[in-house]
Amino acid sequence: MTVAELISQDGGEATAVVEWRFSQLTKSGYRTEDAIALATHTDVDLHYAANLVARGCPPALALRILL
Repeated sequence: MTVAELISQDGGEATAVVEWRFSQLTKSGYRTEDAIALATHTDVDLHYAANLVARGCPPALALRILL
């Protein structure tokens, strides 16, 4: 699902979800640009993304694995 599709479904709630995902990913250690990319790909499991980094995977490598 693209960001445009997500936002067009329910602008307020969808935006809040992406913002929450972004905040969780940055707290996990992802750079801002990478967190944006992951937050907007709703098919990427947020918990899996955070766990990769928590278990020692460098965020840049985790991004490549996830996308």
